[in-house]
Amino acid sequence: MAIVQFSPRDIRRGTVVAPAWYRVRIENIGEQPAKASEKGPSTNYPVESTILFNGDNGDIMFANVPVDWMFNSKAIGFAVGFLKAFGVEVEAGKRFDLASAAGKEVDVYIDNDIYQNRTVNRVNHQYRPIKTDVTAAPAPTSVA
Repeated sequence: MAIVQFSPRDIRRGTVVAPAWYRVRIENIGEQPAKASEKGPSTNYPVESTILFNGDNGDIMFANVPVDWMFNSKAIGFAVGFLKAFGVEVEAGKRFDLASAAGKEVDVYIDNDIYQNRTVNRVNHQYRPIKTDVTAAPAPTSVA
């Protein structure tokens, strides 16, 4: 018998969002060896996040949608904008703990892409500090 059970996060994982800036909460940043490559060994840094609301207008339509992306040690320069969005001054030769972003919020541009003939969310490494004047819009109330 192959019985499975889904969490609410599992159900929302496949939700395709409208391309926009979103406030996300960084849930976790891991570290794992990448698959073997002709370019030699490298390390992946998978980022798990959750959309809180639209970073420009506060719309909560896509709140709680999980969005994941990855940094890789062979192209770690893509993490510079991520760190700068948190106010980190990035300097050559200095070490940074990406995992320290867990629990923090940042604005991320989420676009759409085609992967294996289906539309998916894509983070193409566009980050900005949160706009403090934008907060989550109140949930709509039903009219009786």
